[in-house]
Amino acid sequence: MRRDAVLLDEIVNAVGRIFELTAEMSAAEIEVRPDRRDSLLWNFTVLGEAVSQLSAGLKAEHPAIPWTDASRIRNRIVHGYWSVDFEVLSATARDDLPSFLAGVETVLASLIEDAG
Repeated sequence: MRRDAVLLDEIVNAVGRIFELTAEMSAAEIEVRPDRRDSLLWNFTVLGEAVSQLSAGLKAEHPAIPWTDASRIRNRIVHGYWSVDFEVLSATARDDLPSFLAGVETVLASLIEDAG
């Protein structure tokens, strides 16, 4: 479970960074700024990779959290980076990640509580 806690913390950090990168900036503005674009892609990749490394047991215990969606986005970025749709990434950050983050934070808090 220690590894899961570390990975969940990475997920929380990556989502926080995604929120910072997409705040008050349109997808088109992000796409033309290489520093912001690359950072956004990196953080979505970190998010998806960390999710894919979580134990199967933890994911099974929390089926309401859309774990596979994060992994799919990571795979799309890594294997199809030339055709990433920044409108989709921005919409995901705005519409989907807040509830995803809330679920992850609840799971992480539970793990920390159980360990302490």
